[in-house]
Amino acid sequence: MSYTITDCCNGCGACMRLCPVDAIAGEKKEKHRIVEELCIDCGACGRICPEGAVIDSDGQVCSMIKRSQWSKPRFDEKLCASCNICIDACPVGCIGLSKAASEKNPYGYPFLRDEKACIGCGFCADECPVGAVAMA
Repeated sequence: MSYTITDCCNGCGACMRLCPVDAIAGEKKEKHRIVEELCIDCGACGRICPEGAVIDSDGQVCSMIKRSQWSKPRFDEKLCASCNICIDACPVGCIGLSKAASEKNPYGYPFLRDEKACIGCGFCADECPVGAVAMA
């Protein structure tokens, strides 16, 4: 089950502008809706909604969180295998790969290259096979 928008929606469009997969539809000042088939359950719509009009996939009402307080990925280079899975998992493309630091590691490491674009979904941390990504 994807996220859903309740009748509390005032049609401000904040969720629609932020959704990385264009899964939210609606007209300004009218209740919006989430297209279940497109929703990736990132939760950004619930964190940005000023009206508390979004219900998560567990049926809980989401609370607005200031964007500056959203969790961001932190990368542990000691654990990182430079596999790029975190980069591929990011729906907004805000993770980059640093240039190789030395001949010892010719692959480089992931880093948050565009902090403002990050939606705090945590997909990078969820998909990391070695636990090198933590949301903080």
